[in-house]
Amino acid sequence: MSKVVWHITMSVDGYIAGTGDEMDWMGDYELESPVGTEVIENTGAILAGRRWHDLANERWDGRRGIYGGNWEGPVFVITHAPPTEPPDPEITFVSDGIEQAITAARDAAGGRDVGILGANTAQQALAAGLVDELVIHVVPLLLGGGVRLFGPELQRVRLERLHVGQSGDATDFRFRVLR
Repeated sequence: MSKVVWHITMSVDGYIAGTGDEMDWMGDYELESPVGTEVIENTGAILAGRRWHDLANERWDGRRGIYGGNWEGPVFVITHAPPTEPPDPEITFVSDGIEQAITAARDAAGGRDVGILGANTAQQALAAGLVDELVIHVVPLLLGGGVRLFGPELQRVRLERLHVGQSGDATDFRFRVLR
């Protein structure tokens, strides 16, 4: 059965995007990771939030910019306000909750994993007990502000360490979410 994987790069002080949602700092680091490559290759569908969608279209070539253009497949965007005319026919907007969004993404993934992009979407899925693994690449940087990996409302979640390693400038962590 497919897994739901939250795959993210983070600064040492816990930020996944800088102030103003900047992510250009990632370009300063060597992030070639066997763990990251495996996650990308095993991902059959992406679930993201509306904020990610809007920023991706504005800054990173939309869905074509996922993983630097190294991934292709169905993308599902969870939102309370789907557009009446979606700007990209390859993106499906889902508005009936995180459980239904993950179910739709899993169905489209064809037995492969579902990747989650966007802090809020991933936090909702984690809170609902729907995330199977976290893959976090920590780069040697203190951003000092921005979008945190986890918000203050996060409840306790037990994790099992599956992998710790170094790749380029990053330290890679892979955890299984324990239920």
